Amino acid sequence: MTAVSIPISIDDPTNAAILRVSEDELAGFQRDPFAVIAERTDLDENLVIERIRAMLEAGVIRRVRQTLITTNLADGALVAWRIPPRRLGAAFDRFTHDDPFTGHVVIRSAAPGTPGASYRLWTTIKVPQGFSLYQHLELISSWVGASDYCTMPARAVFKLGVGHLRRRGLAPGARTAAAATALEPRVVPLSPLEWRVLPPLTRELSVREITSRPWTARANELDMGVDAFAAVAESFESRGLVGRFATVLEHAKAVGAVPRVARCTALMAWAVPEGMELQAGAEIGRHKILTHAYWRESHPELGDLNLFGVAHAPDEDSALAHKDAIDRHLRTAGIPLLRSGVFWSIRSSVRPSEILPSAYDQWCRAQGIDSATMRSDAPARS
Repeated sequence: MTAVSIPISIDDPTNAAILRVSEDELAGFQRDPFAVIAERTDLDENLVIERIRAMLEAGVIRRVRQTLITTNLADGALVAWRIPPRRLGAAFDRFTHDDPFTGHVVIRSAAPGTPGASYRLWTTIKVPQGFSLYQHLELISSWVGASDYCTMPARAVFKLGVGHLRRRGLAPGARTAAAATALEPRVVPLSPLEWRVLPPLTRELSVREITSRPWTARANELDMGVDAFAAVAESFESRGLVGRFATVLEHAKAVGAVPRVARCTALMAWAVPEGMELQAGAEIGRHKILTHAYWRESHPELGDLNLFGVAHAPDEDSALAHKDAIDRHLRTAGIPLLRSGVFWSIRSSVRPSEILPSAYDQWCRAQGIDSATMRSDAPARS
């Protein structure tokens, strides 16, 4: 079978079976991830490797990598930026091309009257250990000409996943039997050896690296045995630093004749009374349509919205139906909704945030900045 003839559509039954597992079902570190996918799908491992390679090469799969719980490795936040409309596009480009510590960059719109509707640009940021989130945001603010910004660090994480294929066709209100568990972010220090292992562990796999036992070559980069490499990775997992091994679909745009897996991305937000955030987040996180759910610090400028969830849906009507179902469920659970809103994704760039302290030092030198000035312990601006 030639590469041209290998099916790459997400609707192909074999590909769909693989993706339902490989998107977000491989929790933790996997020594032999493609063998695990083969076992869980009852497919031959060589077939699994062939299909993932083909989809990655075609761009249907955007990346294949071991993910981390980066909220436990670097200080970070969701940031809403108020930027003059004439500068919005240039600010988007500046974040996307010049700040490797910013992951998601999204221009959003919201219905008139929605709290925070004037904050059109939303980003996620991680600043490596030893450096100041406040100093970094002040620098970037001067770059993009922001008139204001609101930082929203995570207070608790209720959901981190993807699973686009499994979410297609979900009925509004579909949820798990049990409430979601809250994970409190906490930055964990690493040893010099662990910082060395982190980059090859998390770097995206190329097409040629989609092989049985892919970590052997990465261990060889460090002149380590694969067992020693895996032991470090498993120690990360034991400390809550490892997310999952995942194939990440290209969901924001069509790839050739392959249909988009989701046409609409919505950031849903709720304001609940102080003291009820954990209860509300646990109920919000039960809803299967959401890929992410957080309790975040609130701001009066954003209507004191303190719970956030991300949903990918076929269209806006479908997304709103899911949000209405979540709203009803919260009220049924006895949780008052003070305010809520939906921020629609208009233009987006998504990539993993850089979290290596050495990378921050190098970036500062490239910008002509003394990295020592970025180490202040000044509090993040509200």
